[in-house]
Amino acid sequence: MNRWNVVLAGGVGSRFWPLSTPERPKQLLPLISEAPMLRDTLDRMRPLAPLSQTLVLTNASLRDAVLALEPDLPPENVIAEPRPAGTCAALAWAAQVIAQRAGGDAVMICVHADWAIGDVEAYRATLAEAARIALEERALVTVGIVPSRPDPGFGYIQPGAPVRTGVQRVERFVEKPDRERAAQMVADGFLWNSGIFAWCVGDLLDEIRVHTPEVQPALTAAGDDVAAFFAQVKSVAIDVGVLERSARVLVLPGQFGWDDVGTWAALHRVRTRDAQDNAMLGPTFALQATGNVVHADGTQVVLYGVDDLVVVAREGLVMVTTREKAADLKTLLDALPPEVRGS
Repeated sequence: MNRWNVVLAGGVGSRFWPLSTPERPKQLLPLISEAPMLRDTLDRMRPLAPLSQTLVLTNASLRDAVLALEPDLPPENVIAEPRPAGTCAALAWAAQVIAQRAGGDAVMICVHADWAIGDVEAYRATLAEAARIALEERALVTVGIVPSRPDPGFGYIQPGAPVRTGVQRVERFVEKPDRERAAQMVADGFLWNSGIFAWCVGDLLDEIRVHTPEVQPALTAAGDDVAAFFAQVKSVAIDVGVLERSARVLVLPGQFGWDDVGTWAALHRVRTRDAQDNAMLGPTFALQATGNVVHADGTQVVLYGVDDLVVVAREGLVMVTTREKAADLKTLLDALPPEVRGS
């Protein structure tokens, strides 16, 4: 099997303000370990395919930063998107690049650069199995995470008819539900929609030709010109543009401690916590304080008698909120004066 890794590493990560900036977004920050999240992702994926067969899809403004982070990554393997155009456009272009280099039977494994993974060996084994199923079944395979809780922050997948042991057709995808509906779906055996995919590049391109008018005309017209493609393509998510329209989608359950780390509060789930249940990184001290998330970047942070806060300190700026409010930083950012927001 000819496997390729494809890592989606775009976006600005505004939900991690004030640490994240357009020049240094979430995927380039050391939010979970001492290494940037993209660095951890590339290290996890390396046993599945070498860097010569790894593509990183990112914003044009971040291309140099990605290459500086991983100097052994061939420059032609960093695909710089001139503008955001959704995951379908990005993955379609990656599939076309791989097809040109390796043929339509090459299998691409698609992941995001900003996840936390608890059990790396189980993660790699599941991705390798997804790739094998994609090749043997000539199917578009998604890995659905077995939920550990009813979470309204994720999309869900309803598994349908079995195809082989442990593999089912996708009955339907469900957008982020409210908490009550999420609890019912977990009870009914739904899976979290992780955004992990595996498919032969030729099969994905075939499905795009049939099902995705938002992407196919631009793909045909652009030839090898990435700028022309992104100038013409219409923005659509891969789930909407292909997976919800195709009859060739299978789901493989996965259990490996996956979390998409979407907010500061999510770090409480994935970071090592102290005896008082605080998840703290950097120079910090806590007394009679529980359940807090602290990220101290060069500034000492001291907590006393407070619970369930998020505290982020960076270069003379300190942001304090609650773990509950951390999911809604957009309201805060919209209200801040530019001189503070841009700090």
